[in-house]
Amino acid sequence: MRRVGSGGPWEEAFGYSRAVELPNGLVLVSGCTSVVGGQIAAGSPYEQTVTAFGVAIDALKQLGLGAGDVVRTRMYITHARDVEDVGRAHKEIFGDVRPAASMLVVSGFVDPSLVVEVEVEAYRPTGTDGGAA
Repeated sequence: MRRVGSGGPWEEAFGYSRAVELPNGLVLVSGCTSVVGGQIAAGSPYEQTVTAFGVAIDALKQLGLGAGDVVRTRMYITHARDVEDVGRAHKEIFGDVRPAASMLVVSGFVDPSLVVEVEVEAYRPTGTDGGAA
């Protein structure tokens, strides 16, 4: 099993990894927001979504994978009015990949300026190393 971190402020404080690759090739990426370098890169729901998926894809890159390896996404949003903007960002990033996806409206996040959090799952066929980590 391989684990990678992004250096995000909550990883050390709360004791989790940004991504974990299992021996069967499944890679689980923890919830990602628009926090970059310990600071919230606030913006529109669309911008926050692009940034959050960028954080997730950066974690995959540490394991030698990318957006094309994503098989499932989850998008958590705080307002139903943001569905179109978040969905548009998702399509721009994963439109050719077409992973299984869910979008859920939640009551809020740890910081009220965050309006979206995303999770991704990727898959590396067993027997391929990717040469990373």
